[in-house]
Formats: sequence, C-alpha cells, structure tokens
Amino acid sequence: MKSSEYFLRETLKKILVLLAIPFLFISCHRHEVVIKGTLHGAGKKMVYLDEMDINITKPLDSTLTDRTGKFRFRLSLTEPTFLLLKRSDQNFITLLAKPGERIHVEADSLFLQAGYHVAGSEGSLQIKQLDDHLRSTVHKMDSIVQAYRQAMDKPGFDTLKSKLDKAYGELLAQQRKYNIAFILDHMHSLASIKALYQKIDDNTYVLNNIRDIQYLKIVADSLKVYYPDSKMTKALLSDLQKELAKYSQLQIASMLKNAKTINLDLALPDIHGDTVRLSAVRKKGYYVLLTFWASWCQECITENLELKRLYNKYHKNGFEVYAVSLDNNRDAWVKQVHFDELPWINVSDLSYPDSQAAQKFNVKKPPANYLFDPEGNVIANNLHGRSLQIKLNQLFD
Repeated sequence: MKSSEYFLRETLKKILVLLAIPFLFISCHRHEVVIKGTLHGAGKKMVYLDEMDINITKPLDSTLTDRTGKFRFRLSLTEPTFLLLKRSDQNFITLLAKPGERIHVEADSLFLQAGYHVAGSEGSLQIKQLDDHLRSTVHKMDSIVQAYRQAMDKPGFDTLKSKLDKAYGELLAQQRKYNIAFILDHMHSLASIKALYQKIDDNTYVLNNIRDIQYLKIVADSLKVYYPDSKMTKALLSDLQKELAKYSQLQIASMLKNAKTINLDLALPDIHGDTVRLSAVRKKGYYVLLTFWASWCQECITENLELKRLYNKYHKNGFEVYAVSLDNNRDAWVKQVHFDELPWINVSDLSYPDSQAAQKFNVKKPPANYLFDPEGNVIANNLHGRSLQIKLNQLFD
C-alpha cells in the first residue's frame, strides 16, 4: 500500500513538472524581444545593441551582419526600454521596445537615421516620428545659419539678418509646438520622455520656456500611473523634483497654479451665455471628463448617449463632464443639447474650425477627451466606450 502511495506521489510530481514547463516557456517568450532586419550596404560588418539606462548607455549585445547586411538580436525585457541600434557612437537609431515585440528594421548602414523603416513596435515608430521631425527642423535651421554666414559681409545684411532671425525663431517655435502636441497625444507612452528632452543642438532644448516644466509634470504624473516601476519613470520623477528645487517655493506654487489655470484651463460660455471655467469645476473635487464633440458628428452623438448612462451612475460619486462643442452654429448646438437632454456642463466658443479650445488640447477632430483628477492632473485621454467605463469603474466602484 505504501509503495503504491509513493509511486502515485512521484508520478504526480513528474506530471506537475511537465505541466510547469509550457508555462515557463510562455512566460519567457512573453518577455523576449527579437530585433532583426537589414542594414543595406553593410556587407559583413559589426552592429551593436545598447540599452539607454538613464544618463548612460550599456552594451547589451553585438553581432556580425551576413553578406547581405541581415542581422538578428534576441533579448529579454520586463518593461519598455530605450535601445540604441548602432554601427558606431555617431551612427545609430533609437528604439523603444516592449516585452514580446518582434521588431523589424531596414536602414542604410552609412547613416542609419536617414529614411530608415521600423515595424512591429509602436513605441519605436513614435520615436522615429519625433526624430524625423526634429531632423527636418534642424536641416532648415542649418540652411538659415549658412545663409546668415554667407551674407554677413555683404550690403543689406542688417535687413536680411532681421528676416533670418525671425525665420529661425519661427522654426524653433514650430518645433516646440510640435513636441507639446506630441506629449499631449502620447502622455501614456515612454516616448513622451524623448519629446521632453529633445535638443536642437548641445545647448538648446526644444522645450526651452520656463513654463514647460508643466509638461514634465504632466508626463511624470501619467507615467507614474501606467509605469510606476519603470526606472525611466522614477528618473523622470526625480528630475521633476530637481527642476522644481531650482525655484523658490513661492515661484513653484505660482507656476504650477498658472500652468493648470492658464495653459491647461478653459473658460467658455455655456448655452445661457455664462462663462464656465474648467478649473473651477475641478476645484469642487470632481473627476472631470473634458470632452470635445459636435452636433454634426454622428459618432459624437452616439457616444454622448452612452456617456449619459455613465454620468447618471457616477455623477453623485464625484464625476463631472465639461463638454466643448466644436460647432460654429449656435442653434444647431443648442438644439442638439436639448434634444439629447445632455445633463452636464455644455460650452462652446462657436468658432470651429478655428477653435482655440481645440487647438490648446491638440484636438484635430471629435470625439476626443481628457480625464482630469481633482488635483488637475490629466490621468487619461481618448477613453471611449468600454475603456471609459472600465476607468470609471476603477475610480468609483
């Protein structure tokens, strides 16, 4: 009897071990990242993979491309990570890899950043978008600097200098605006960190205004929710504290207050003509969904009807909606509000497609939304349907 029990026990142990093997394989496979592709014109050359670790880069792996320039790397990641795929310290592209991704890269080995293609990695595509735009801006700036130097000793330079200075300043302003829009659209991605710290040159950050610290705060607050254990998030939070420490407490309080009430605030008339300020609603302790819609947008109308159900369920718990209509016809807007019996705060500047409110929040078309917590931090954006329901469930149920 005892030998029978022993045999049964040992058999069960073996079965459990065998069952565990597939789960171990699945777990490892989920963390594995494969980076492969072709470096055209490389022949048999070395290609390197480094990890960007806060302020330093760490070598991870290297390989020799085959005679056609093909290469492959395999590595294990537990969180989204910035990587450098490079031929040399000056010839590289930046990737933002997530565990489980299969990333494919096609590039010219002589200058990897020039027209490279990447697939299989949303974060890496976002990084490419940022790098491509900045490279185009810098190229235009270099042309202005060259024209400046060529005209320095020629007649009429003073007049030309004024024009060139203005053109250079406009390019810098446009690039800054682009980075801010990128941050607002991708605040839940680590790629937004790249947008915060991009430089025109060694001495000039794209975000170069003292008030731009608010965007550092927005990204830090968002990533703290979505990637709390990421070393990049922790480094960003540390950097935020260092930046804040450069100013007196009075300046900090004033700047952050203004950042919320001026840069990320709205003050628009409701259907009765009374101006309602977004920040005033937040100060009442509400979680506020800032939503952009329009009477001519059927998708918006359908979404509003679903939103009414969530509003009726959670309003008493501290949920409010500040709905900005992107209309230019007052009658159409007011009629739709009354017809659908929209119970929340309804406002509009009636200036679409030139709506300042839409431009401030980089809204290209409705529907679009941002969710604020009672402290005025943006904690989510573009939540629709079930995604919004799940988020509200997490906050209030």
